[in-house]
Amino acid sequence: MAPASPAPPILLRLLSAAGYRVQARGDASLAVRVRDRRAVVLVAATRSPAELESLFPTDSVHRTILYDDEPGPVARTMAADRGIEILDPSTLGPALGELLLPSQPAEAQDPIHGPTLETPFSVLPEGNRIVRPRIGRREAELLVGAEGPRFTLRLVPYYVAPYRVRPASAYGEGGKILDRTVAVHAVSRLAEVWEDGDRELVRDLDLPYQFIAPELTAAEAAGIALDAIRRHHTIHVDHTEQHEGALVIETRRVPPGTDDVRIGPLQLIYLPHWYAEGPQGRVVLDAVTGRRNGAPLVSREPSPTL
Repeated sequence: MAPASPAPPILLRLLSAAGYRVQARGDASLAVRVRDRRAVVLVAATRSPAELESLFPTDSVHRTILYDDEPGPVARTMAADRGIEILDPSTLGPALGELLLPSQPAEAQDPIHGPTLETPFSVLPEGNRIVRPRIGRREAELLVGAEGPRFTLRLVPYYVAPYRVRPASAYGEGGKILDRTVAVHAVSRLAEVWEDGDRELVRDLDLPYQFIAPELTAAEAAGIALDAIRRHHTIHVDHTEQHEGALVIETRRVPPGTDDVRIGPLQLIYLPHWYAEGPQGRVVLDAVTGRRNGAPLVSREPSPTL
């Protein structure tokens, strides 16, 4: 079999001038443009989309294979199933402008859509590490539907940090930067995004309570937080292609890239929960939101009541 012909040097120069980073990958060339998450693989028509798919970065939004000849209907079907665009010399001309031109002129971009994000700061009031409960014992009894002496207020540890994220966008343009707060349960390892202003921090409570000790380090919580943020801000991108009279639509999940997330300093705070022992077993109630957490994921006994 004759070796595959390399990509035309002039085309590689055009892609490089348009902001793509061009790399040689064996007999293929990979061009990636970070600002709009486009990726183009240039290769001979003898290679199938299935074996080329691994060359694309996992966070690329637009994926294109540019063949040096017509790859055939089997390759086109395979690419459509994977949400990959196929171009060949006969279709390159009309699509070249879209490949080379940015989604929006650089001078029109908002400054916050720059290539890097700054890490947000977080300074909690000194000594304030407890979230003030909004639901008292009487409200908890009504929500749980049980009465009796077995109601205990426990302070559950969370690693909390502000974060800044630039979510991906369907067409690759610079997305709007968002500022949010992530909280990692320091026992169950579950993470969630908190709305700003929903929780007020105080130094102490005028109710008896128990502390639950954290079972995670801040370093462990940071990895969990990053994964949770990327899942929370994942978008769905539809890729549509006409194939033999049929319209094929493939949906891909695209999370923010790791360079599009910045997490501020993680700090340990305590969120109050009502633990109720009722006729149907133990119920755990978030004393701020009223949400039921079900059976607590606590592996050791809490510290004595203060």
